[in-house]
Amino acid sequence: MRKWLLLAAAISCEVTASLSLKGALDAPALYAVVVTGYLASFAFLALVLRAGLPLGVAYGIWGALGVALTALLSALLFAEPLTALMGLGIVLIIGGVLLVELGSQRAHDRAERLKDQTQRADGVSA
Repeated sequence: MRKWLLLAAAISCEVTASLSLKGALDAPALYAVVVTGYLASFAFLALVLRAGLPLGVAYGIWGALGVALTALLSALLFAEPLTALMGLGIVLIIGGVLLVELGSQRAHDRAERLKDQTQRADGVSA
């Protein structure tokens, strides 16, 4: 559970930094939020990896949800366009991330089964 909370924090910091980058065009003081947000995002992402989440899964979710949330929030905050085609793209991104996560879980389960089989076989042959 801890690794998912850390990943949520990394995503939140990245989205905040990205949105602040747009806002900093009119309010340069927001560049401090941009720098802080990106630094915090990478720090949280490092903690996620240290907590054991595979890199492909962590980076995939971080990047995909960051893109999706930034697109949605920029439409709300900055009145940027959000078309049906863009919405479809966001759905496809999230679907792709879910497939990566499911594939990662299956690979982990398979590796655990092989490890158990190897340990049993070593115990029998000893």
